[in-house]
Amino acid sequence: MTEALAGWLAATSLWEVAGVVLAIAYLLLAVRQSLWCWYAALGSTLIYLFVFADARLYMESALQLFYMAMAVYGWVQWRHGGPRGTGRQVGLWPAWAHGTAIACVLVLAWLSGWLLTRYTAAELPYVDAFTTWASLVATWMVARKLLENWVYWFVIDAVNIYLYLSRELYLTALLFVAYLVIIVFGFLAWRRDWRRGATAAA
Repeated sequence: MTEALAGWLAATSLWEVAGVVLAIAYLLLAVRQSLWCWYAALGSTLIYLFVFADARLYMESALQLFYMAMAVYGWVQWRHGGPRGTGRQVGLWPAWAHGTAIACVLVLAWLSGWLLTRYTAAELPYVDAFTTWASLVATWMVARKLLENWVYWFVIDAVNIYLYLSRELYLTALLFVAYLVIIVFGFLAWRRDWRRGATAAA
């Protein structure tokens, strides 16, 4: 047990630790709908850009570039978005939008996985591609303050735990276990805000 723990600590870089800390800060601040979550997101994604590239998770690494752009977009939307430019409120997505998004994710994941298998040395290419494309959708949903983003993230992060364990990113896998718990509280908190908004608009 001691040797296993020592091996795990040796395999965990200080950069991964910093990325985990900032990622947890991002999620906790997002639950509170604090604009500071986007600053934490920017720092975390910059770190993970290199962590994932080093682990040969190329789709996950490329995804961090999108996250960096979305950190800026999310800040703008939460601060100045919405119909009156006073910041976005929690809303819902129609069923047709979910169906379209899920279909697109599955098709793009299959295509990307096939390309990665054929042209790169990527590990678990189809799983990597699925979590990448699904995360693009879910991140955009967070920026737009759509309640269902938490459901998407629960599925994505559950798959990510398996992905990161397979690449010996143990601390990151543990982070995503914590994410699953925080996601539940995030969904409940945002649902309360959505209900208050719906009641006030009625």
